[in-house]
Amino acid sequence: MNLHPKKLFPEVENLELLNHQPITKRDLLNFSNIILSEIKEIVGLKEQPTQWLKSSEVRKLLKISPGTLQNLRVNGTLNYNRIGGILYYKYDDIAKMLNQ
Repeated sequence: MNLHPKKLFPEVENLELLNHQPITKRDLLNFSNIILSEIKEIVGLKEQPTQWLKSSEVRKLLKISPGTLQNLRVNGTLNYNRIGGILYYKYDDIAKMLNQ
């Protein structure tokens, strides 16, 4: 992780002044907030995907082939809904399957 001083101290115009200033509690709070947001981004604690996923999205999410996804459908491991010619899967069903 490479943090630029301007990101930590946006209010400071001349970064050379930072060499002779003590660290304040506000500085530590800013730093901790930045670190937490970076960790969340790395770990992937982002928003949950949409409620309904298409086959291609499920394959990408689970890193499986189309044949494997078809096997999950055929043997009843993964529920799906067909609307027109498109198969949709509930995100919650995928999470349940992974937790079993």
